[in-house]
Amino acid sequence: MGFNTIIKAFLPKDKVFYSIFEQVGANLKEMGAAFRAAIEEQDPTRRTQMLRALEDGEHRNDELTHKIFVELGQNFITPFDREDIHYLATSLDDVADFIFASSKKMVNYQVKEMDDFMKGMVIIIQNSIIALDKALHELRNMKNLRAITEACVQINSLENQADDLLDEAIIKIFATSTDAIELVKLKDIYQDMEIITDKCEDAANVIESIIIKYA
Repeated sequence: MGFNTIIKAFLPKDKVFYSIFEQVGANLKEMGAAFRAAIEEQDPTRRTQMLRALEDGEHRNDELTHKIFVELGQNFITPFDREDIHYLATSLDDVADFIFASSKKMVNYQVKEMDDFMKGMVIIIQNSIIALDKALHELRNMKNLRAITEACVQINSLENQADDLLDEAIIKIFATSTDAIELVKLKDIYQDMEIITDKCEDAANVIESIIIKYA
Protein backbone atom coordinates (compact mmCIF):
# COMPACT_ATOMS: atom_id res chain seq x y z
CA MET A 1 0.00 0.00 0.00
CA GLY A 2 1.47 3.36 -1.07
CA PHE A 3 1.99 6.26 1.33
CA ASN A 4 -0.65 8.39 -0.38
CA THR A 5 -3.14 5.53 -0.14
CA ILE A 6 -2.50 5.29 3.59
CA ILE A 7 -3.06 9.04 3.94
CA LYS A 8 -6.35 8.79 2.07
CA ALA A 9 -7.49 6.02 4.41
CA PHE A 10 -7.19 8.44 7.31
CA LEU A 11 -8.85 11.40 5.65
CA PRO A 12 -11.93 12.61 7.53
CA LYS A 13 -15.34 11.59 6.27
CA ASP A 14 -16.57 15.11 6.96
CA LYS A 15 -16.46 17.00 3.67
CA VAL A 16 -17.05 20.43 5.22
CA PHE A 17 -13.91 22.02 3.76
CA TYR A 18 -14.73 20.87 0.24
CA SER A 19 -18.27 22.18 0.63
CA ILE A 20 -17.12 25.63 1.76
CA PHE A 21 -14.49 25.89 -0.97
CA GLU A 22 -17.16 25.00 -3.53
CA GLN A 23 -19.37 27.74 -2.10
CA VAL A 24 -16.46 30.17 -2.44
CA GLY A 25 -16.01 29.12 -6.06
CA ALA A 26 -19.69 29.66 -6.78
CA ASN A 27 -19.61 33.07 -5.10
CA LEU A 28 -16.55 34.12 -7.10
CA LYS A 29 -18.25 32.98 -10.31
CA GLU A 30 -21.21 35.20 -9.49
CA MET A 31 -18.89 38.11 -8.76
CA GLY A 32 -16.97 37.57 -12.00
CA ALA A 33 -20.15 37.49 -14.07
CA ALA A 34 -21.56 40.54 -12.26
CA PHE A 35 -18.30 42.45 -12.72
CA ARG A 36 -18.33 41.75 -16.45
CA ALA A 37 -22.00 42.70 -16.74
CA ALA A 38 -21.33 45.98 -14.93
CA ILE A 39 -18.41 46.91 -17.17
CA GLU A 40 -20.41 46.07 -20.28
CA GLU A 41 -23.45 48.06 -19.04
CA GLN A 42 -24.04 51.12 -21.23
CA ASP A 43 -26.09 53.17 -18.78
CA PRO A 44 -23.73 54.98 -16.33
CA THR A 45 -26.24 55.12 -13.48
CA ARG A 46 -27.11 51.45 -13.78
CA ARG A 47 -23.41 50.57 -14.10
CA THR A 48 -22.60 52.39 -10.87
CA GLN A 49 -25.34 50.48 -9.05
CA MET A 50 -24.02 47.19 -10.38
CA LEU A 51 -20.45 48.00 -9.39
CA ARG A 52 -21.51 48.97 -5.88
CA ALA A 53 -23.48 45.73 -5.54
CA LEU A 54 -20.23 43.77 -5.81
CA GLU A 55 -19.56 44.67 -2.19
CA ASP A 56 -22.22 42.10 -1.23
CA GLY A 57 -20.22 39.35 -2.93
CA GLU A 58 -17.06 40.47 -1.17
CA HIS A 59 -18.86 40.28 2.19
CA ARG A 60 -20.15 36.78 1.37
CA ASN A 61 -16.62 35.70 0.61
CA ASP A 62 -15.40 37.10 3.93
CA GLU A 63 -18.05 35.07 5.74
CA LEU A 64 -17.07 31.87 3.92
CA THR A 65 -13.38 32.48 4.60
CA HIS A 66 -14.19 32.97 8.27
CA LYS A 67 -16.06 29.63 8.25
CA ILE A 68 -12.98 27.91 6.85
CA PHE A 69 -10.79 29.37 9.60
CA VAL A 70 -13.31 28.35 12.26
CA GLU A 71 -13.32 24.79 10.92
CA LEU A 72 -9.52 24.77 10.96
CA GLY A 73 -9.67 25.62 14.65
CA GLN A 74 -12.25 22.94 15.42
CA ASN A 75 -11.00 20.01 13.32
CA PHE A 76 -7.84 18.18 14.31
CA ILE A 77 -7.80 16.16 11.08
CA THR A 78 -8.21 17.96 7.76
CA PRO A 79 -8.48 16.66 4.17
CA PHE A 80 -5.09 18.16 3.32
CA ASP A 81 -2.42 20.25 5.02
CA ARG A 82 -3.78 22.96 7.28
CA GLU A 83 -1.26 25.34 5.77
CA ASP A 84 -2.56 24.61 2.26
CA ILE A 85 -6.15 25.14 3.39
CA HIS A 86 -5.17 28.49 4.89
CA TYR A 87 -3.23 29.56 1.79
CA LEU A 88 -6.04 28.52 -0.53
CA ALA A 89 -8.70 30.30 1.52
CA THR A 90 -6.59 33.46 1.71
CA SER A 91 -5.80 33.56 -2.01
CA LEU A 92 -9.46 32.99 -2.92
CA ASP A 93 -10.48 35.79 -0.56
CA ASP A 94 -7.93 38.03 -2.27
CA VAL A 95 -9.71 37.43 -5.60
CA ALA A 96 -12.95 38.76 -4.13
CA ASP A 97 -11.16 41.63 -2.41
CA PHE A 98 -9.54 42.88 -5.60
CA ILE A 99 -12.74 42.57 -7.64
CA PHE A 100 -14.40 44.80 -5.07
CA ALA A 101 -11.37 47.13 -4.93
CA SER A 102 -11.42 47.57 -8.71
CA SER A 103 -15.16 48.19 -8.81
CA LYS A 104 -14.96 50.64 -5.90
CA LYS A 105 -12.25 52.67 -7.63
CA MET A 106 -14.29 52.80 -10.83
CA VAL A 107 -17.11 54.35 -8.78
CA ASN A 108 -14.97 56.62 -6.61
CA TYR A 109 -12.86 57.84 -9.54
CA GLN A 110 -16.09 58.50 -11.46
CA VAL A 111 -15.00 56.60 -14.56
CA LYS A 112 -17.56 57.59 -17.17
CA GLU A 113 -16.64 55.15 -19.92
CA MET A 114 -15.32 51.62 -19.73
CA ASP A 115 -12.46 51.38 -22.21
CA ASP A 116 -11.23 48.45 -24.29
CA PHE A 117 -8.69 47.42 -21.66
CA MET A 118 -11.33 47.09 -18.94
CA LYS A 119 -13.64 45.18 -21.27
CA GLY A 120 -10.86 42.84 -22.34
CA MET A 121 -9.46 42.36 -18.87
CA VAL A 122 -12.82 41.53 -17.28
CA ILE A 123 -13.28 38.69 -19.80
CA ILE A 124 -9.90 37.28 -18.78
CA ILE A 125 -10.89 37.66 -15.12
CA GLN A 126 -14.19 35.86 -15.63
CA ASN A 127 -12.54 33.00 -17.54
CA SER A 128 -9.89 32.65 -14.81
CA ILE A 129 -12.57 32.41 -12.13
CA ILE A 130 -14.57 29.85 -14.13
CA ALA A 131 -11.45 27.67 -14.42
CA LEU A 132 -10.70 28.16 -10.72
CA ASP A 133 -14.22 27.11 -9.77
CA LYS A 134 -13.86 23.96 -11.87
CA ALA A 135 -10.59 23.05 -10.13
CA LEU A 136 -12.15 23.62 -6.70
CA HIS A 137 -15.03 21.27 -7.46
CA GLU A 138 -12.65 18.56 -8.69
CA LEU A 139 -10.71 18.69 -5.41
CA ARG A 140 -13.47 16.83 -3.56
CA ASN A 141 -12.59 13.41 -5.00
CA MET A 142 -9.38 14.11 -6.93
CA LYS A 143 -10.44 11.51 -9.47
CA ASN A 144 -10.05 13.74 -12.51
CA LEU A 145 -6.53 15.05 -12.07
CA ARG A 146 -6.30 16.00 -15.73
CA ALA A 147 -9.26 18.38 -15.33
CA ILE A 148 -7.64 20.03 -12.32
CA THR A 149 -4.29 20.34 -14.08
CA GLU A 150 -5.86 21.72 -17.25
CA ALA A 151 -7.80 24.30 -15.24
CA CYS A 152 -4.63 25.41 -13.46
CA VAL A 153 -2.69 25.62 -16.74
CA GLN A 154 -5.51 27.69 -18.21
CA ILE A 155 -5.39 30.08 -15.24
CA ASN A 156 -1.64 30.49 -15.67
CA SER A 157 -2.08 31.18 -19.38
CA LEU A 158 -4.81 33.74 -18.70
CA GLU A 159 -2.60 35.49 -16.16
CA ASN A 160 0.08 35.84 -18.86
CA GLN A 161 -2.53 37.31 -21.21
CA ALA A 162 -3.53 39.78 -18.48
CA ASP A 163 0.13 40.81 -18.07
CA ASP A 164 0.43 41.48 -21.79
CA LEU A 165 -2.83 43.40 -21.89
CA LEU A 166 -1.75 45.54 -18.93
CA ASP A 167 1.53 46.38 -20.66
CA GLU A 168 -0.32 47.43 -23.80
CA ALA A 169 -2.77 49.56 -21.82
CA ILE A 170 -0.04 51.34 -19.82
CA ILE A 171 1.94 52.09 -22.97
CA LYS A 172 -1.17 53.47 -24.64
CA ILE A 173 -2.31 55.77 -21.85
CA PHE A 174 1.17 57.20 -21.35
CA ALA A 175 1.44 57.82 -25.08
CA THR A 176 -2.00 59.39 -25.56
CA SER A 177 -3.25 60.84 -22.26
CA THR A 178 -2.95 64.59 -21.75
CA ASP A 179 -4.62 64.58 -18.34
CA ALA A 180 -2.20 63.50 -15.61
CA ILE A 181 -4.94 62.90 -13.02
CA GLU A 182 -6.94 60.68 -15.37
CA LEU A 183 -3.78 58.80 -16.26
CA VAL A 184 -3.09 58.02 -12.60
CA LYS A 185 -6.70 56.92 -12.03
CA LEU A 186 -6.74 54.59 -15.01
CA LYS A 187 -3.32 53.12 -14.22
CA ASP A 188 -4.50 52.37 -10.68
CA ILE A 189 -7.64 50.59 -11.91
CA TYR A 190 -5.76 48.69 -14.61
CA GLN A 191 -3.24 47.37 -12.10
CA ASP A 192 -5.91 46.28 -9.62
CA MET A 193 -7.74 44.39 -12.37
CA GLU A 194 -4.56 42.60 -13.37
CA ILE A 195 -3.90 41.67 -9.74
CA ILE A 196 -7.18 39.72 -9.75
CA THR A 197 -5.63 37.33 -12.27
CA ASP A 198 -2.48 37.12 -10.13
CA LYS A 199 -4.61 36.04 -7.18
CA CYS A 200 -6.37 33.42 -9.31
CA GLU A 201 -2.94 32.10 -10.25
CA ASP A 202 -1.90 32.04 -6.59
CA ALA A 203 -4.94 29.89 -5.79
CA ALA A 204 -4.20 27.62 -8.74
CA ASN A 205 -0.63 27.16 -7.51
CA VAL A 206 -1.93 26.03 -4.10
CA ILE A 207 -4.33 23.59 -5.77
CA GLU A 208 -1.47 22.16 -7.85
CA SER A 209 0.57 21.74 -4.67
CA ILE A 210 -2.30 19.88 -3.03
CA ILE A 211 -2.78 17.40 -5.87
CA ILE A 212 0.97 16.73 -6.05
CA LYS A 213 0.92 15.78 -2.37
CA TYR A 214 -2.27 13.75 -2.24
CA ALA A 215 -3.23 12.56 -5.73
